Amino acid sequence: MSDQGRLVAGRYRLAERIGRGGMGTVWCADDEVLGRRVALKQLHEHPHLSPDELATLYERMRREARSAARVTHPGVIVVHDVVEDEGRPCVVMEYVPGHTLGDLLQDGRTLPPEEAARIGLAMVSALRAAHAAGVLHRDVKPANVLLGAGDRVVLTDFGIAMTAGSSSLTRTGEMVGSIDYMAPERLRGLASGPPSDLWALGATLYQAVEGRPPFRRATAMETAYAIATDPLDPPRRAGPLGPLIEALLARTPEARPSAEETEHSLRAVVHALKGRGAVLDMRLPPRGRDQPHTTRTRKPHKRRIATIAVTTAALATVATLYGTHNRTTPTPSPTPLAKGYHLVHEKKLGVSFPVPDGWKAHNRTAEQVVYTAPSGLAGITIGTVAPAGSNPTDHFTDIEANTKVNYPTYRRLRMERTTFRDQPAAVWEFTFQGRARPFRAIDLGYGREGGREYDIYLSAPEAEWDTYRPVFDEVRDGFRTD
Repeated sequence: MSDQGRLVAGRYRLAERIGRGGMGTVWCADDEVLGRRVALKQLHEHPHLSPDELATLYERMRREARSAARVTHPGVIVVHDVVEDEGRPCVVMEYVPGHTLGDLLQDGRTLPPEEAARIGLAMVSALRAAHAAGVLHRDVKPANVLLGAGDRVVLTDFGIAMTAGSSSLTRTGEMVGSIDYMAPERLRGLASGPPSDLWALGATLYQAVEGRPPFRRATAMETAYAIATDPLDPPRRAGPLGPLIEALLARTPEARPSAEETEHSLRAVVHALKGRGAVLDMRLPPRGRDQPHTTRTRKPHKRRIATIAVTTAALATVATLYGTHNRTTPTPSPTPLAKGYHLVHEKKLGVSFPVPDGWKAHNRTAEQVVYTAPSGLAGITIGTVAPAGSNPTDHFTDIEANTKVNYPTYRRLRMERTTFRDQPAAVWEFTFQGRARPFRAIDLGYGREGGREYDIYLSAPEAEWDTYRPVFDEVRDGFRTD
């Protein structure tokens, strides 16, 4: 962090490091000439590289700036300047406060299909603009998708992009990019084109709903082999987004939908899934007790969860757009229950949702119900209060302030404002120390001001989080209101 406060090119004051990778560091900097915040990408020193290799590296960075600058689109990062810093190029870009999709998907986290479709729609729109300008991205992945304020989605890091007509910066047999999102034709050494970017988009959407890249194996070599030869494990949590993901991940480029067809398909999915959503709700155990749930104290709020309304016509439109119109179009039906789950109806709350077999209900009131695992250490709490506030983030912040006082071991993992089922929502995830073991919890709340608020909360021993976290996804995805 010794560079903090340093002036670059006599103009850009490095304020805070906001990202770091194998090749370089991204800083939030102050442009002292124009008085604005910018993001500045600065290459690391690479003393092990030869002069020719350094020249290639520097040219890749300059090419990133030229490639991105050719594309005018709100979903593509804006490049302001390219400057030299101690002989190394630095790219100065617009500063987009927020986090990356990769951050959101860490540790196997997933998104509801409607949120994944919304992000994918913005991504493919940006890719269409890039392709129209003759620019291939070649490194589309969650880490290169910025999620900014106002639901803005920005594609960034065109560092290995290729412009039509430009020469390659890779040697024979050398591949540049992230293996999990590299299309089969690139692994075979064939020329990449727009379909390669679309395959990477499909891999990104697959990870968003499934919690892992589609072909990830124990090693990079095994992953590359799986991409080239193994059949795709069909996505289980994608809903109507699933057929499009499978089409994008077709092994041959000509079998994939075009960017225009993909955009139409995603738009149809977003429209069809409007009104769907998921609720995350986290509650700490009562102080001094080693169990994962309790009623939270807060001002009344509301969150309404709408019923799924995916029409046959909308699904048929999606299928037709990417060439699968010969399939039997499904009729609207409830999401099938996963093996080992059964559906429960809570009349007092006016909701229904799946719970694992063997989990028992208790603390049933007009405002909440708790279902616990046979061990008694993991639990799902469904709560409802009315009226809802303007945004769940506000009351989560209030609850967190009280939590910090009562639980000195509390540690926030994330708290994010989002939307769910087309309504204001917030996600809060944290850890804390119980009486005998550490716990982890996740909370999603949503609802419009003046309406009803619904919360779904899961907490479990941190050591068993990977075992219990899928329970939350099943309850969230199958949650319905009367």
